Amino acid sequence: MDTGEGVARSVTPAAASSAAVGTLRDLLESLGPHTLRLVGGDRARLARPAGEPVVHGPDEPIHDVVGAVVLLTGGRSDPAEVTDRIRQAAAAGASAVVVKAWGRDLGRAVEAAREADIALLCTPDEMAWRRLDAFVTAAGAARAAVPGEAGGIGDLFGLANAIAASLGGPVTIEEVDGRILAYSNLPDQEIDEIRRLAILGRRTPERPGDAAKYQAVIAAQGPVRFASSGPEYADRMAVAVRAGHQVLGVIFVLADRPKLVDDAERALLDAARSVALHLLRSREAVSPERERRGDALRGLLASSLDAASAAAALALPARASFVLATVRPVASELRAADAARVRDLITLHGEHWHPESAAVLEAGDVVLLLPVLDPPQDDRGQARLAARLRRLGTDLVTAARRSAGVELVVGFGAVVDGLAAVAGSRPLARRVVDTLLDPRADPPHGGVATLHDVRPQVVLACLRSGAPIDEDVLRLPAVRAVLRHDADQGTDYAGTLLAYLGSAGSVAATARALGVHENTARYRVRRLTEMFGVALDASDDTLVTWLQLRNAVRGPRGARG
Repeated sequence: MDTGEGVARSVTPAAASSAAVGTLRDLLESLGPHTLRLVGGDRARLARPAGEPVVHGPDEPIHDVVGAVVLLTGGRSDPAEVTDRIRQAAAAGASAVVVKAWGRDLGRAVEAAREADIALLCTPDEMAWRRLDAFVTAAGAARAAVPGEAGGIGDLFGLANAIAASLGGPVTIEEVDGRILAYSNLPDQEIDEIRRLAILGRRTPERPGDAAKYQAVIAAQGPVRFASSGPEYADRMAVAVRAGHQVLGVIFVLADRPKLVDDAERALLDAARSVALHLLRSREAVSPERERRGDALRGLLASSLDAASAAAALALPARASFVLATVRPVASELRAADAARVRDLITLHGEHWHPESAAVLEAGDVVLLLPVLDPPQDDRGQARLAARLRRLGTDLVTAARRSAGVELVVGFGAVVDGLAAVAGSRPLARRVVDTLLDPRADPPHGGVATLHDVRPQVVLACLRSGAPIDEDVLRLPAVRAVLRHDADQGTDYAGTLLAYLGSAGSVAATARALGVHENTARYRVRRLTEMFGVALDASDDTLVTWLQLRNAVRGPRGARG
């Protein structure tokens, strides 16, 4: 028996309280046996409240968990240790504990739960603990957000069941990137392997052609049907969930297990309108999962939370790579309604980049933490990443303008290795935005820029404020390339460039300073542009190139180029 993968601790805010979720029976009926099942304890115990999910690892004290659903994580723990933790949870007032079996007999755990008078639940071995935490939280948050709506069905999982019953096939309610928000769980409706994996991973598994299918659903005005790719998979029908022109999500229904009702397309359109109401209202409520990630990011930026603790709260590797974005409204103040919508848009766009991104409001800006799964290894990689970030920022600026009438600017800082370096990267991301809003600057790149785009302007801003300008992250790619080539090859292109810029572009003066023939000086200057892309006629770039080289080397050394 195993109680899962190691997770430090994760406690959802009170928004997912027992009053929100209801009883343990409600929770099991919402999530179904693909996520949770009762393995120990009298069914009368299912009438107990299902409070917030609380994640506990080995050797952590279990206390203050009255009414909670305790997820017992850790390695493949010794059965005696598991039974002891079950008793601790019961003594601390928990309503239920959740374990994984890993193919072992749960007899000792069942007996311990019976003696301790607590419900014992089991989740599939493949279910990540953070996914289960998110599902339990989502079930409670959805019920809290829209109590008593949609014909008496308060939670999104219940609404999925109602839609599945009316259509005659199993349903998922998803975000446009395939992330599962809720799913139906009716015993007479069979699911296929793709749906099972989607429930376990909280996301539809990626397969060739999936992106095109989602785009087809979003582009269509009504339901779209998709034939299965093989006999083991079900046919599907899907429809976009809209609020005006804004796409809030997608409903997918398996169309042949069993066959859908005759007027399934009309019923699916009606269901989309009900789901739109739920999603709009639920977005007005605080998402406990997002709030938890935001709190972790706030602590990380303030240096009140160490990298290891932040990594556990964010469900991210502490040693991964990250980039911070600063998002700022052009207007100094926003109406409360606009601010809430903009914050939601920023969070949604961040989660589209990576599900475990985090956003937090700080000093009038929204700071967005983006994991970078494939960090750039060279200048070309930097350029590719900058292009991806610009697309994300442009999508966000456009969405804010269209849906909230708000103008934003978005600045992306440098890629950093590890959460420990995130706080130190915050000033740089802020300087990128400051550069975009500087009235002395040229019109910004559509309100969006990366450090790669405006590095010379950021360097000059640092110079004005007295901050260092020769940190490696601030060096222009051309300056870095010149210095690297000189160090590796024993050349002195840096000296040639300093002499040329110091003589206001005079080849004759450059030749005299270097003690070479004018043709040699002219050749070396031409090679600077050909080999390293040095800008000799761009004011800010040229000035910063000279400044950074002047700091790196103390004038021409009369060497070889």
